[in-house]
Amino acid sequence: MSRTILYDGLNLSLKKGTGVATYARSLLTTARALGYHTGVVYGIQSNIPRDPMLREIVLFDDNAQQEGGSALSMTKRWLRRRIAAPFGIRPVPIPLNGTVILKSLKAQIGDAESLYAASDLFSLSRRHFKRYGGRLTMSFEKQPDLLHCTYPMPLAARKALNIYTIHDLVPLRLPYLTEDDKRYHYRMLRALVRKADHIVTVSETSRADIINVLGVEEKRVSNIYQAVHVPQALREKPEDMVADELAGIFRLDWKKYFLFFGAFEPKKNISRLVDAYLSAKVDLPLIIVGAPGWKGAETQQLIEEERFRFYLRERDRIIPQRRIQRFDFVSYPMLVSLIRGARAVVFPSLYEGFGLPVLESMQLGTPVLSSTEGSIPEIAGKGALLIDPYSTDDMRKALHSLANDDDLCLELSRAGPAQAARFSVDRYQKRVGTLYDSLFRGSF
Repeated sequence: MSRTILYDGLNLSLKKGTGVATYARSLLTTARALGYHTGVVYGIQSNIPRDPMLREIVLFDDNAQQEGGSALSMTKRWLRRRIAAPFGIRPVPIPLNGTVILKSLKAQIGDAESLYAASDLFSLSRRHFKRYGGRLTMSFEKQPDLLHCTYPMPLAARKALNIYTIHDLVPLRLPYLTEDDKRYHYRMLRALVRKADHIVTVSETSRADIINVLGVEEKRVSNIYQAVHVPQALREKPEDMVADELAGIFRLDWKKYFLFFGAFEPKKNISRLVDAYLSAKVDLPLIIVGAPGWKGAETQQLIEEERFRFYLRERDRIIPQRRIQRFDFVSYPMLVSLIRGARAVVFPSLYEGFGLPVLESMQLGTPVLSSTEGSIPEIAGKGALLIDPYSTDDMRKALHSLANDDDLCLELSRAGPAQAARFSVDRYQKRVGTLYDSLFRGSF
């Protein structure tokens, strides 16, 4: 009889996705390929309907995330928030009977065979921990064999193994770069690593941090890295078609721009990138894909001030040229096209637990400029140009070299895919399979 693994839906429910959402989808797909039954438990910011058909509808209704329901139901939710479910909760099953057309929502459920939901699940777990100092326990109609939280949160499934992925310790090691409640985060992580059946992470850098900072025994922490699978149709789309897309949609020329994509937050080091780019005085525009988050307004203001300061003479006219362009969000197929068409992807992060943009870009054969900090050297190897992310001058020189040195770009475009192959889907599947097999055998 096949084992059942349940995953949290915290990041899977985000429409624009995150690196953690990509990680969760990869785990779901991999677990299914390994023969496990899989499920996802979601949190909904409204009451769960009794009617099974309406449950399916509400799960995929954006408006349900904000509506509070009747006065009676709001009172019940307020009371539960107040006492923070001291005896745990029972998420309800969400049957998928075909009522909701899910073709455009596949990313939200991945390869899950069973879905569950609970009202305010993830915020309730945080309140529960703050009130009682322990994990919020869940029981299910069909108990899973293992709950794998893809992000550290104080949740646990009764009568099951409970493991947690800690991607990095940035809130503790670089507390000035995140808006997390550091006291809560520290206490919660310390409690999780004591109670967890195992801890999972995504790089040797993060594994060392978890062992050294949180005091976890080495045998209780496994690094499974990550993998990226760009669909073949997107990888092999003819270059002339990609070039036409870029010209038609973004007015960009093939291999004539720099690209940054990722979260718009302090640790991504975008302010230094903008300064370095402007001082490099290169003719290639800088494209930034990412919506402003915490403290993102400061960087956005810098971009708005600088983006039209470059002028291009066209015949007898002087017209403003958009040196820096920013887009909150582009679809995944369009992002792949932007990566493929870039002269180079620039990702000078101050610290990463893994660094998915680096791996994605190397896999697609696009030259990468990245950082010597965190896990990036471990992931990039010799497949990227790495610089001190705290040095604007080093970054400026690297951008100038990439803009003008065709041989350097060719060398990186060849080295990148070879390095990315070390993080292939097949290798990832073997690492995940070894992890789960060891857990169920009790080998850890």
